[in-house]
Amino acid sequence: MNAGERLTDDNFPAHPEKATLEGKNKFLGFWLFLGGETVLFATLFGTYLGLRNMHLDGPSGEELFSLPLVFLATMLLLTSSLTSVYAVLSLKQNKVRSLQGWFIVTLLLGLGFLGLEIYEFIHYVHEGHTFTSSAFGSAFYTLVGFHGGHVLFGILWISTLLARNWNRGITLANAPKYYLFALYWHFVDVVWVFIFTVVYLMGKVG
Repeated sequence: MNAGERLTDDNFPAHPEKATLEGKNKFLGFWLFLGGETVLFATLFGTYLGLRNMHLDGPSGEELFSLPLVFLATMLLLTSSLTSVYAVLSLKQNKVRSLQGWFIVTLLLGLGFLGLEIYEFIHYVHEGHTFTSSAFGSAFYTLVGFHGGHVLFGILWISTLLARNWNRGITLANAPKYYLFALYWHFVDVVWVFIFTVVYLMGKVG
């Protein structure tokens, strides 16, 4: 069977994302990628924890952070993780339109999160908290901004994936790509939970 051929209910495998050697190799490569990303984020977290109290005469995290805004952004991102789960369930059931719909909702929630983060950064800059204002500012924007870059990459990834495969249905070629995006999105969400805890919650309690 051609990997690019649209799957039907009659020939639909139990795990279309791993039904080919190419799909299995993509999984292996992706887990290696996530291992490197985990080490990178761990380094950024360690740097932030070492510098978070070095804000000179500028505002501290306790003065800056607005937990209601950050909590709203967190809910948007965590909900987007749930909608990506529904998209993967649709993938395994060969429900193309349902998969597309859930991933579009995931995309919109990700855009909402990114919009709130940009608004937050603009507010902080007006308060004198910039990348070069202090070691705290450099560490904060590097960690949180790097995560935001991952969210933006995920948004571009799923947008491109949906656009390229809109009328192709589910195939052995695109099923692993949809599935790997969902795994990547879960990783981004897990990292944000740590950011919410280490940066914002710890920042408010001093």
